[in-house]
Amino acid sequence: MEQFFLLVFLALGGSAVAGSVKVINQGNEALVERLGSYNKKLEPGLNFVLPFLDKIVYRQTIREKVLDIPPQKCITRDNVGIEVDAVVYWRIVDMEKAWYKVENLQLAMTNLVLTQIRSEMGQLELDETFTARNQINELLLRDLDIATDPWGVKVTRVELRDLVPSQAVRESMEMQMSAERRRRAAILNSEGEREAAVNSARGKAEAQILDAEARQKSIVLEAEAQQKAIVLKAQAERQQQVLKAQAIAESAEIIAQKINTNANASKAIEVLFALGYLDMGATIGKSDSSKVMFMDPRTIPATFEGIRSIVSDTQGDSNSLFARQMPEVNGQ
Repeated sequence: MEQFFLLVFLALGGSAVAGSVKVINQGNEALVERLGSYNKKLEPGLNFVLPFLDKIVYRQTIREKVLDIPPQKCITRDNVGIEVDAVVYWRIVDMEKAWYKVENLQLAMTNLVLTQIRSEMGQLELDETFTARNQINELLLRDLDIATDPWGVKVTRVELRDLVPSQAVRESMEMQMSAERRRRAAILNSEGEREAAVNSARGKAEAQILDAEARQKSIVLEAEAQQKAIVLKAQAERQQQVLKAQAIAESAEIIAQKINTNANASKAIEVLFALGYLDMGATIGKSDSSKVMFMDPRTIPATFEGIRSIVSDTQGDSNSLFARQMPEVNGQ
């Protein structure tokens, strides 16, 4: 009998010792109640409690968790129905508040997020819900973090996943987008045509400018060529006149050398100058422009008479010289 009681005592003592040792994993915490009231919080590692008196009533992780919010129908400010779902990242920062301040923490958070999403969507129009998603996320995060602070919860991030309008709204949006794309295409087409017209007109204007510049350069070059030709012609005529003058002077000198008398020499010079004067009149008469040349008619017979006398004197001198030379030749 004593052995039986000893075995029972050992069994109860062993179970009590085993129940007094509690191991908490890393990232978790536990709450202990003693005789129905909160006693302490167990940290990760090896912990001891009083058997039969202490009881672990809540064991939960303090790591970040994900709360999936199911789709729900919301009404925007312009009375458009839209289905919205979200995902919330949160973690417990105060285990005691999370257990004693709210009965069902996850259910309470789900309902709170749904309420906040409806409230935020009701303040926006349909178009704003698609363009202001980041702002909606920030507003939800701020409101949920404030609302869950008494529960010992920290909301770290809120993301709206899908915004799905009703079928009728989607069809009207597709029609609107199609019309908008057609409008943009028409605008781009008109801008392209306008740019093409501008480029064409600009090209024509530049071509006309280049053509005018080319004609101007051609006229300038032609005028310069004509000017150079006139200058060269004038230089040639002047040089020709100089040569004629030199030839007349040389002819006068030659005639003067052949004629012994000074009177005949002066007559020869007058004749040569008269011939040059006549030659100049002929040259002037050949030009394109009209000229008027005044000449004394009495000088013309005198000129020819002088020429005849010079020629006859020259022939007589030549015959007398030939007659004087002939006896000498016969005498030889």
